[in-house]
This record gives sequence, C-alpha cells and structure tokens, in this order.
Amino acid sequence: MASKTLKPHLWFTLYSILKLGGGKAPIKVSTTELSKALGGSQQSASRHLQILEKEGYITRRIDSDGSLINVSNKGLKVLDDMLQDLKGYLEGDASEPFIFEGTVTTGLFEGAYYMQKDGYRQQIKEKLGFDPFPGTLNLKIEEEDFEKRRRLEKTPSAILEGFKDGERSFGAVKCYPLLLFNEVRGALVVADRTIHDLATMEIISPIYLRRHFQLADGDKVKISFLSPRRSSS
Repeated sequence: MASKTLKPHLWFTLYSILKLGGGKAPIKVSTTELSKALGGSQQSASRHLQILEKEGYITRRIDSDGSLINVSNKGLKVLDDMLQDLKGYLEGDASEPFIFEGTVTTGLFEGAYYMQKDGYRQQIKEKLGFDPFPGTLNLKIEEEDFEKRRRLEKTPSAILEGFKDGERSFGAVKCYPLLLFNEVRGALVVADRTIHDLATMEIISPIYLRRHFQLADGDKVKISFLSPRRSSS
C-alpha cells in the first residue's frame, strides 16, 4: 500500500494538515502554527512541508505571512490507505465481510505457467499454507461490485515477493485468502503486472476447482474473503 512508503513523521504531518482543514480547500498555515500542532520545531515543520510538496502529497503556495496548503489527491489516498490498514488490524473478525458471486470464465491459460514457478509456489506454501494447483480459476464480477473489490484490495494481504528466473523477472503478487462455497480454501491473486481489470478475479487453490465443483463457463461461484486474523490461524 501507498501508506507504507511514507515515513511515520511525514504521515502525521499530512494528517495534521488534514485536521486543520487542508483536505477540502487550501488553508493558510505558518510553520509556527504547524509546529505547535506537531509538537516539534518550526525547522522540522518546514522540512516536512518541503518533502511532502516535492513528493506530491500536498500543494503549496508561499505568501509573506504563511503558506496556502492543500492535501493533494495523492495525499488523500495515502491517508485513506492508512485508515483501511488500521481498520483491518483493529477490527479483525468484526471488519467488513467481503462476499462476491462471480461467473466462471475461461482465462488465458497462463495460470499454470506461473503457479509452477518455484519462486511463487514455495512462497504460497509458506505464506498461505497450501501447495497450489497448477492453474487458476477466473471469475467475472459485476460492475456494481467494483467498489467493494477496491476496498478489499486496501486490506492487508499476503505478498509474494518478485524474483528472477534466468533472464526473466517476475513481479510481486498480492494474495487475499478466501473460501469457495464456504468449503475450499483459496486466494485471490493480484499481480503488480496484470492484464486483468477489476472485473476479473483470478483464484488459486490447492485443488482443481473446475473438476471438484464440476464447473463450466457461466456457472456462479460464491467466494468469501477471510480476515487477516482468521486466515493466519
């Protein structure tokens, strides 16, 4: 998540600007005022603003009696990402249940290739607790569920690190543990380098799902996502 790329002291400065009203419209804030809100020095506040502006988290116009500061869209996103992180860790099983009904569809048959790569397979065994079947099940969801999927992808995930295999590089993959029909474990995989849009969910599992559930294209599949605490227990 983007929030993890921002150092804590800078995140808190960004949050303080938001609390002062800088999320809706530009506000006039001097480094003296900001340092009081942060409980630090004026020099530190000035340095934080310079970094946040340089990285695009705020916009700033300097006047003689202070700065007009506004949290940018990028800054608002990093704050929202942190909120979702906190909700996932603090609420645990009480957090929002993510349940989807997807339609089985034929993929590009690349899942088997990637799932047989030891660089991914060993990490799946270690981080998800199962040896993946060499293939994936592709499900299509409706547009009305896209926003729910966006919220899902802001929750904590198991991350498969990227690796090199010969001369080819393979990117990182986020995995979200789930249950199919409240019966079989699996995970939604979201690659950093993906050709899929929000409509397509690519599912891995320890078994051949099409055969186990006798699925054909067009069939409906219910998937429910596990909270971080449940999936690690």
